[in-house]
Amino acid sequence: MYNFKKIIKCVVLIALFSFQIKAQAGSYEDFFKAVQVDNVRTVQTLLQRGFDPNTVNPEGIPALMLAVQEPSLKVAELLASWPQTKTEVRNANDESPLMLAALRGYLPLVKKLVANDADVNKPGWTPLHYAATGGHVPIVEFLLDESAYIDAESPNGTTPLMMAAMYGSPEAVKVLIQAGADLTLKNQLGMTALDFAVRGQRANARELIETGLARLAERQKRNFQLPQSPAEQSSTR
Repeated sequence: MYNFKKIIKCVVLIALFSFQIKAQAGSYEDFFKAVQVDNVRTVQTLLQRGFDPNTVNPEGIPALMLAVQEPSLKVAELLASWPQTKTEVRNANDESPLMLAALRGYLPLVKKLVANDADVNKPGWTPLHYAATGGHVPIVEFLLDESAYIDAESPNGTTPLMMAAMYGSPEAVKVLIQAGADLTLKNQLGMTALDFAVRGQRANARELIETGLARLAERQKRNFQLPQSPAEQSSTR
């Protein structure tokens, strides 16, 4: 009788374990299907039941990254604001969800990611580089307000202003210049922001940078002018 009860108990435990495995497998499939089609209600329900928001799909891509790439913006914003979500994940190109959101101009998502500890000053290519490349002024301004380093250098020394000059918008170039971006920096190829604008045939960006350089030269000229002595001042009166 004792052995019989023990066998029954083992059978019940095995059945429960098998049921849990099937339930988890079903949740996994449902979760990533919902992520792909931007079904925020299903994703939220699974998260509330304890599903790990940092689960990766069969290709090893975290759910947050997948949602930004699709894009599934409602799901991405939910995941970005979920307390347990790790926002500092990377794809094969060392890009973070914040970088991709900045490049594509998703300001609400950018704000949620930053609020959940996404790194504004990621080493190498930064979110500001990506926002400048896309020419998205509101995101550029937001990142600067969040202490993004304006003259951040990519692995080859390229700055956000250089990217804005060649690929972004004149408005993004103007915002960066007004915020104090260094117009004289050169990347490892010896190219300045002006060189980027010329190569990209961006006439408006070129004009803004040339104007900025002229003003910089004028300020430096004034700063280097020595004040007149009292005798010199009296002789000119």
